[in-house]
Amino acid sequence: MLPNSKGYYGGFGGKFVPEVLMGLLDELEKSYNKIKKERWFADQFKQILSDYVGRPTPLYEAKRLSRKYGFRIFLKREDLAHTGAHKINNTVGQAILAKAMGKTDIIAETGAGQHGVAAATACAMLGLKCKVFMGEEDIKRQHPNVERMRILGAEVIPVSSGTRTLKDAINEAIRYWVSHADKTFYLIGSAVGPHPYPSIVRDFQSVIGTEAKRQIKRQTGRLPDIIIACVGGGSNSIGIFWPFLKDNVKFVGVEAGGIGVGINQNAATLTYGRPGILHGALSYLLFDKNGNICPTHSIAAGLDYPGVGPAHSFFKETGRAEYHSVSDKEALDAFYELSKLEGIIPAMESSHAIAYLNKLKGILSSEAVVIVNLSGRGDKDLDAVLGKTK
Repeated sequence: MLPNSKGYYGGFGGKFVPEVLMGLLDELEKSYNKIKKERWFADQFKQILSDYVGRPTPLYEAKRLSRKYGFRIFLKREDLAHTGAHKINNTVGQAILAKAMGKTDIIAETGAGQHGVAAATACAMLGLKCKVFMGEEDIKRQHPNVERMRILGAEVIPVSSGTRTLKDAINEAIRYWVSHADKTFYLIGSAVGPHPYPSIVRDFQSVIGTEAKRQIKRQTGRLPDIIIACVGGGSNSIGIFWPFLKDNVKFVGVEAGGIGVGINQNAATLTYGRPGILHGALSYLLFDKNGNICPTHSIAAGLDYPGVGPAHSFFKETGRAEYHSVSDKEALDAFYELSKLEGIIPAMESSHAIAYLNKLKGILSSEAVVIVNLSGRGDKDLDAVLGKTK
């Protein structure tokens, strides 16, 4: 059973937080374990996912892309979920949980802005207050999502420390949480952080893999050979991987290789990192010989993070999943390729997963079945893409 009672996936996970938060995490774990078994909770979550989020999302066979690469490629269309990404699955679940626990003030962090938008959306729907911490660098490159959050009633709090990206937004959110612990619920957006957050996020995002498993069996009569998903913190990938955990299906996580020059020019934590502690959990991290967390770079703001969730760290150690990186250029090429071949403009995060298909060309047979999790849509990235390609 993963994780164990202390929140460890093998040697990864746990709780490494200030004493003031230990009681809150214990309360969260007990409340979640109780509420998730109650019929009303499951019914409300399912009803909102269906009637509001638009689930199930389609599993689309990309035939023109398949012809190019020589094997069958299916896209799990999380870009078609309300707000344009998979993030809404988790924010709805956690917002319902927060309300059941009597919490009225929600805080969240965001990099690409999709989790911030999804958190603001869920809070608006359920009548909760919402503050979103976001690095100033990400605010500049994801400005449309910043405006969406504000329109939805959220307060966006700029973070000017460090690299002014996702890592620093999480730091500030945790600091705020420590000083407002009694009334605040921290709605974490990825499968990272102290126990029980990685498992809560995994559970809510597993709807992706549960649907994909049913859909691929209906469309092909069998399970896929490979599932590919991008990996930053790791929520969309763990969500599609987890329901296939005990099946003979290969998992491939694709990280951000950045511009491909030096450890500070990428965000490929599992490819180049080592175990360490960040944001309340032990997992793979990018840090230098002095123990300092490395600055990271990716054209995809949602992958621009020097850590990863403990489940992915466990998958790497045990060999259950393979992790590879692709460069900014490869992701950009994939962005345009999917747009022009299939009429689908992907998020830059998802473009990393699409780019990995090129590494399978000529290796897989024409009968091979591959699912790529298309975790989000690309309208949020147009300024970054056009600026990058001028």
